[in-house]
Amino acid sequence: MPHPTEDRNFRLPPSPRPLAYRARLALDLDARAFRGEGSIDLHLDAPAPEIVLHAAELTVARAVVRVGGGERAARVRAVKASDTVVLSFDAPLPAGPASLELAWTGRFCDGLRGLYRAGPLAVTQFEAADARRVFPCFDEPGFKATWKLEVEGLAGQVLLSNSLPESEREEGGRRRVSFRETPPLPTYLVALAAGNLASTSAIDVRGVPVRTWAVPEKLHLAAFGQEVAVEVLPRLEDYFGLPYAFGKLDQLGVPDFEAGAMENAGLVTYREIALLLDPATASLAVKKRVAEVVTHELAHMWFGNWVTMRWWDDLWLNEAFATWIAFKIVDHWKPEWRVWLEFDAGKAAALHLDALASTHPVRSEVHNADEATESFDLITYEKGGGVLRMIEGWLGEERFREGIRLYMRRHGKGNTVADDLWNALAESSGQPVTELANAWIRQGGFPLVRAERAGRTVRLSQRRFLSDPAAMAKGEGTRWPVPVVLRWRDGAGVHEQRHLLRDEAGEVTLPGEGEIRWLVANGGATGFYRVAYDDAGLQALASTIGAQVDLAPAERIALLADGWSLVRAGLASPRAWLDLAARFGDEEDDAVLEELVGRLSAVEHRLDGEPRARFQAFVAALLGPSLARAGWDPAPGEPDGARLRRAALVRALGLVARDPATIREARGRLDRFLAGSATALEPNLHDAAVVMAARDGDAGRFDDLRRRYAAEKDPAFRRRYLLALAQFEAPALAARAQELLLGGEVPLQDSASFAGALLANRTARDPYWKALRERWPEVEAALGGAPMLLRRVVEAVGALPARRHLQEAEAFFAAHPLPAAKQAIAQTTERMRQDVELWERIGGDVAGWLVSR
Repeated sequence: MPHPTEDRNFRLPPSPRPLAYRARLALDLDARAFRGEGSIDLHLDAPAPEIVLHAAELTVARAVVRVGGGERAARVRAVKASDTVVLSFDAPLPAGPASLELAWTGRFCDGLRGLYRAGPLAVTQFEAADARRVFPCFDEPGFKATWKLEVEGLAGQVLLSNSLPESEREEGGRRRVSFRETPPLPTYLVALAAGNLASTSAIDVRGVPVRTWAVPEKLHLAAFGQEVAVEVLPRLEDYFGLPYAFGKLDQLGVPDFEAGAMENAGLVTYREIALLLDPATASLAVKKRVAEVVTHELAHMWFGNWVTMRWWDDLWLNEAFATWIAFKIVDHWKPEWRVWLEFDAGKAAALHLDALASTHPVRSEVHNADEATESFDLITYEKGGGVLRMIEGWLGEERFREGIRLYMRRHGKGNTVADDLWNALAESSGQPVTELANAWIRQGGFPLVRAERAGRTVRLSQRRFLSDPAAMAKGEGTRWPVPVVLRWRDGAGVHEQRHLLRDEAGEVTLPGEGEIRWLVANGGATGFYRVAYDDAGLQALASTIGAQVDLAPAERIALLADGWSLVRAGLASPRAWLDLAARFGDEEDDAVLEELVGRLSAVEHRLDGEPRARFQAFVAALLGPSLARAGWDPAPGEPDGARLRRAALVRALGLVARDPATIREARGRLDRFLAGSATALEPNLHDAAVVMAARDGDAGRFDDLRRRYAAEKDPAFRRRYLLALAQFEAPALAARAQELLLGGEVPLQDSASFAGALLANRTARDPYWKALRERWPEVEAALGGAPMLLRRVVEAVGALPARRHLQEAEAFFAAHPLPAAKQAIAQTTERMRQDVELWERIGGDVAGWLVSR
């Protein structure tokens, strides 16, 4: 019979358990190698003939157990299938305490996992299961233990880990730092960094020293990220009612990084663009993004680090909560930013994904490390966060927070499952939270709530929403307890009432008397569901557009988003949606305009020939007058909302309508900015202006942007110039951009985004799609050490618009299965199929509507 470790889905037995790690690691950055030695204090619940540890690509040279006053050497057998080593003994080890002593060697990883080179640095990225590439360890989140590390590098190098240094010394050209013992941590939160680094001055926040680190030439960009950490850390302490537990907080900008950031206890690592910026030149969107990411990672110090999920099927406990509370805390700090509208944008993307048959529940069954990695997606983060916000809205802020505090107190330093959170919320609120919450996280999808009104009686019904018209026509019997928020206006004003829709249908009689002018069935747009209205209800809501005094911005956004989703599902006419969109020409709110422009851009991407030209003219006529009134230059003291509204209008005219006058103006302002005139181009317009200049740019423009990308220090500008190289539509320049990617000039962290830009480029998409398939082994090899990026490349294929593209993608992925991207392939091909069928179904109606205007 094969040993259990021969199964890829092998899980460690509950005994033995690690209690404390002590490890010494010597790094050689030039040779990309390391050696380690150390011990693990264990407890065995019962006698055991063997100990199984995780170890991947490590050579374990010594394994000895000290137990019962004696010493026993182990036979070491590596098992590749499960990334483990089996340590077997001549006689069973007795129950009780033991100490395992180990010595090992290993090499840096080639990708962006484990211990790897990121430019001049060596850094670690261990989530989900890559600590095993550096330490023999119990590499599952349920095995928390303390860590005491000593790290050795070259003299003069900065060495960082999870805790403060306990002692430091240099001799023989080497530097050794011994770090203080950590609180109990799972292996995925252990972190190391070594190299030439510089930091801001430490700021004391309630006894916690906070520093932000970067490579020296970028340290001047670290002040804003430092400010965010200093501002939000005490707010998080106050929310949880618990002090920060990890002694110090270091933030590190990493030059090459797979994800956005990683919440290692006490040493948070970031992609540089998520941490470093120049406040004088950064757009507000970049500032908001840095603030949200920093707050998200610091929220993990409680939700994930202090209290940790038992296994990866409850990853959402970490990520959904951090997603939700990041917006809550940033909104408390900067209410004028209205960040909840950005939260709604993320929720909308999750709704789009969750409407597919190939979606998955928020809480998904995970069998192995590959499946754990695939769980880092919109469903886990944004849907999970949306469900938490919906539950908070139902319980109320205070009762929800008391439940969170109870959960933290009860499970501190330990591991939990989903019901531990729900039980704490139920106990604090007296409400049936477990029933409500599990219905939302343990099944995929979400409901379509239909609202039909007769007088003051509202009939509500629900059915599962699927974006496939055939599936919607067939019907699907899933039900949810839906916390519906009804908001309406009558002669006495605007009112709100909550109703829990448990069954397929129900009726609500609204209090008051007289005529109801309009009714919203997702008040505040906080519910994770779509809404369909009867014709009269929809017309009543549409009639409010333009007045902009009744419907909140989030509700106007939902009206547009829900309307288009109903078109996709075959439940509404595209003409009716276009009529609705045409009412938004005078929209004053920047977030609503962002939604409108995004929807219009998606339509323009699918049109060709005369319909495309007519559609571009429609967009220009709709929003051109608003841009003419707003102008290009901000007035003194102009609020952020006005600047963002102007930016949305510029994108609409320049990138969707392709208005020649707008493009000329943007290009001229960009040239003056690049020549040194800082005021020529307002920061929020820079992204769109660079893309406009690139699309019809010549070889000189291509070479200039390439040079600027290579020399730029600011991560946002650097990435902007890089991705602009994938936007050139001249065939020869599109081919040059393709070779930049396939030739390895694009950094690994940006490769998926660059590929996505090429696949969305009308000129570049077909040549690159052909080259991508022909050179797939090279792509797969390059991204094998960054599976998250490999999935993003798969998802980017979804931008290809034609049926032949769909057929080619289905055939290609069938011939090239990717276990680490199985879910992404299913979702991408399903989405492509629906997009193709949608435009085959509605293309004629859209063209007819455009002709009739």
